[in-house]
This record gives sequence, C-alpha cells and structure tokens, in this order.
Amino acid sequence: MSRPESERRYGLIAGNGRFPFLVLEGARRRGIEMVVAAIREETSPEIERQARIVRWLGVGQLGHLIEFFREQGVTHAVLAGQVKHVQIFGPALPDWRMLKLLMRLPRKNTNSLIGAVVAELEREGIQVVDSTLFVPELLAPEGVLTARVPSSAEMEDLRYGLEIAREIARLDLGQTIAVKDRAVVAIEAMEGTDATIRRAASLLRGRPFVVVKVARPHQDMRFDVPVIGAPTIQTMIECRATALAITARKTLLMDRSELLALANRHGIALLAVP
Repeated sequence: MSRPESERRYGLIAGNGRFPFLVLEGARRRGIEMVVAAIREETSPEIERQARIVRWLGVGQLGHLIEFFREQGVTHAVLAGQVKHVQIFGPALPDWRMLKLLMRLPRKNTNSLIGAVVAELEREGIQVVDSTLFVPELLAPEGVLTARVPSSAEMEDLRYGLEIAREIARLDLGQTIAVKDRAVVAIEAMEGTDATIRRAASLLRGRPFVVVKVARPHQDMRFDVPVIGAPTIQTMIECRATALAITARKTLLMDRSELLALANRHGIALLAVP
C-alpha cells in the first residue's frame, strides 16, 4: 500500500545536465523540498545553491547513498540526469555494496546496471518513481515539432532508422543511430548521442544524414529516459545532420523553446513518433 503524499519524503539522485534542476523546480512548485544525492563525477556544483540538503557521493557508492537516504527518512526517490555508463568502468572505486551488486550481474549494460541499483533501493523500502513525475510537460508530444517537415528522402531514412534503432534499443546496445541512404552509419555505444552524431559526420565527410533516437520497447520511465536539448541540435548543425526522429511521450525535451527555435533557424526537421 503506497503512502499518502503528505507522508512521503523525496530524494533526488542527480546526474549531469539540467534535468535534475528542472525536477527540483517541479517538485518545489508542488510544495515538496527534495534532499539531493549528487554524483561527484557528474552533477553540477550549482546543485548546492538549488537544494538545502545535498550529499556528494562517488558514482559507485551505493551503500553510502542508501545510508544517506535512510538518515533523511527518504521514502521515494527520483533518478534525474545522465550518469555515463563508462563512469562505472572509470577510476572511481565502488563501495562494497556496489561491488557485490556488480559481481552478481550477468550483464553490465545500462539497463541492467541501473535496474539493479533501483532494485537495491526498493529492497530498502525506497520506492523509485517515474523520473518525469514532477515535470510531465517536458515529454515530447507526437507529431512534427518544427516548422519544416522531413522531406520524402529524409522520411525514408527515418523510417528505416526507426526500425533498426528499435531493435538495437531492445538489445540495450544504445538508443541513437545515424542513417544515410537507408544505411546505418553509426550506432551509439557508451559515448552518448552527440558523440555518435560526430562519428557519423567524420565518416560521411560533409554529406548530410539523419538521426534517430528512440526509447526502449518497454522503456522504464524511472530511469535512462531519452533526452535531447539545444546542444543536440547544435551538434546536428555542425555535423550537417538534417532531421531527427524521437519517441513521442517517452523523450524529454530540455529547453524546448530554445531547442525548436534553433532547429527552425537552421531548417532542421524534428519528428516525434509513437
């Protein structure tokens, strides 16, 4: 049985980017002050000016995270902002609880790793909720979101790309691909969307292409929700990517007005599909 709203104490696990700040603002609009677990390798220091209680933790300090949330009486947690998968394999040493979790995981892809962390939190009585709970307005609506509609050639590449990207996302290999003339040019691994777009541009040497970024077939909205923002559009401009397809209602649009204005100025088409 879930607790009534008045008895809930929310904790935010903050990764990089603006998403954690928007979640804090959205919660505050509903009269909720969240305590923040900030990831030392990822979170902006600005978080200390936006939240009253902040604890800095290393990316692998799962035991310390749970201890902090217990101290603060946290009953519900939100994961917001990316924690790069590659950080797990970086120089930061995991604590004993994270090490035990890693040792028993048969797979160490993004979905498995974050899913296992969520399971550990819930085992401790901390319910992890939909990351868009306080900011549903950030989710992309269905349809063409820009002034320019994709051309017929772009639509052919986008349709092909969507078919391939959904299969790749199902396998948890990445959520972004670049397509040119119905051929896959680049597939996202651990490097992220913008790096994938740049890699495609280096292979195509100035020729235009399209980008597809999708949610997983059964996307868990508690974590790793696809995100695009103005920097993604800027990377597309620099790399001559002309159109982008995303998953409607399961993709976050950061700074939507700025993002769409930038895309419209440069003639980039943005399409959100079911």
